[in-house]
Amino acid sequence: MKRPSHGFTLIELLTALLILSLLSLMSYRGLGAVLDGREQARLETEKWRRLDSFFSRFQRDVLMASPRDVRSSSGKVPAWRAQSQALLEPRLEISRFASADGVDMPRRIAYRLNEKQEIELWLWSGLDVAPNAQPARYTLLSGVTRLDLQYLNSDLAWVDAWPLPGGLVMPRAVRVRVVLTSGEEFVRLFALV
Repeated sequence: MKRPSHGFTLIELLTALLILSLLSLMSYRGLGAVLDGREQARLETEKWRRLDSFFSRFQRDVLMASPRDVRSSSGKVPAWRAQSQALLEPRLEISRFASADGVDMPRRIAYRLNEKQEIELWLWSGLDVAPNAQPARYTLLSGVTRLDLQYLNSDLAWVDAWPLPGGLVMPRAVRVRVVLTSGEEFVRLFALV
């Protein structure tokens, strides 16, 4: 007489272990994909936040630009001065009014792409620059390979440098092109008139 068995056979145990192993492997890969996607989304969000912060700051500064020339140790400097391929000097240097909320004062500011692939903001303590006065420098955006600025003149043509002889004190608009180290390119237009 045969006794009834109360356990699992070796084949049944091995089959159950195989199924559990496959389920855990699929769960592990799925979790890895979710974590990778989450990290990618975080990096993308951070990139867009930094770009938005830079473009917002740039827009605020150019919209508050003042047509007032400044005095410096070398004489008068135009209210809006831009150089197309400045290496050590700022690409754009402007006079800016005080902010309406009263947290800032009229001052001279500049934007520059430095050798570390960062866009810097230079802030002088006021509009007129004292002899040997050095601006405070702040990094606004890093990982930038190109910063191109163009200016809309009175003939509605884009130019690379400012001021123009016998032209407007300030341009009608500014076109900003930023190329990141990833190769991504972003272009924004800011109307000033």
